[in-house]
Amino acid sequence: MLAAAFELQKAVFGTLAADTGLTGALGGEKLYDLAPARTAYPYVTFGPTSTHDWSTDTEQGSEHFFTINVWANGKGRREALQLMDRIDQALMTSPFSVAGHHLVNLRREGSEIHFDEDLIAYHGLMRFRAVIEPV
Repeated sequence: MLAAAFELQKAVFGTLAADTGLTGALGGEKLYDLAPARTAYPYVTFGPTSTHDWSTDTEQGSEHFFTINVWANGKGRREALQLMDRIDQALMTSPFSVAGHHLVNLRREGSEIHFDEDLIAYHGLMRFRAVIEPV
């Protein structure tokens, strides 16, 4: 099940990296698990993840909740919201596969944005839910 979580993250980042509109808006493929120190805004990080076993006596499956963080300050809230919209469009409209698994369902559960005064940046959070089954 934990391998499924890693494969899901790779698939999500692969889909986002393939979106030329998103990478253009970021100024490159600035998608990180943990951003290097002093990375220039804007960029995207993979946030908290939780995995739950959905297996039954006859079928295996898992439910994954994950967060994508958007960090921006150049054009303020507008830039962060535009990046979040691009991410949402990429994940909701681009078919992608999770190695060794079947993606049953993916949806955005919610999002929020706030100004981080310590970092002097807008921080957007996008929460997603995915259900996958082994192939």
